[in-house]
Amino acid sequence: MKKLNIYFTAGIPQLEDTAEIIQLIQDSGADMMEIGMPYSDPVADGPVIQKAHELALKNGMTIEKLFSQLKSIKNEIKIPIILMGYINPVLSFGFENFCRECSESGISGLIIPDLPPIEFEKNYHKILETYNLNFTFLITPETSVDRILYLDSLSSGFLYAVSSSSTTGSENTVLKNEDYLSRIASLPLKNPVMIGFGIKSKEDFENVTEKADGGIIGTAFVNILLNDKDWKINAIDFIHSIKN
Repeated sequence: MKKLNIYFTAGIPQLEDTAEIIQLIQDSGADMMEIGMPYSDPVADGPVIQKAHELALKNGMTIEKLFSQLKSIKNEIKIPIILMGYINPVLSFGFENFCRECSESGISGLIIPDLPPIEFEKNYHKILETYNLNFTFLITPETSVDRILYLDSLSSGFLYAVSSSSTTGSENTVLKNEDYLSRIASLPLKNPVMIGFGIKSKEDFENVTEKADGGIIGTAFVNILLNDKDWKINAIDFIHSIKN
């Protein structure tokens, strides 16, 4: 069975909903989850997730608050949780301090797309190892084979393959990029490959995971949290629709 990874932004729809959403994602059968740390300038994200960041910040979500929420339920969560965000807020918090808090909050790993690999190797790799945290790099259809192998060598946990060169949730996302997916599948990678960006349905999920180890769903799930009055029921139904 291919792995399902669900992304949502911490602090939406209301500030205190984060723990309940984490529990809901686990109980609905997802294999892992990514939690977005709200940031004022989420340039790699599409309009839906940008809106989620904006609402979360307005609700009062901070990194400190998120760690407090995570610690309150860490003993009940058995699936991996990855924190995803931008490097500036992490550096403001203090990178080692951030990693220590992650370790104490039950976090398995990090995705920080705007952290350059060379900086990662030079300044941060050893700190992550000290706190037993995985780190995932992203690749795109434009990433050369040499660079894919390099980023795979630096990554742990999984390698994040962006389905197309666009922002999250883009209507222009090309999901069935056969050449790209075949190229990745043919490489001697050490990490499992998870495909993300643009997956909205079970059919999408099955399409993109034919040659990969799993898929990541973000925008479609965040849309439910932002726009559905009955988001709890609909979020569970959505995850079940992908998994079953």
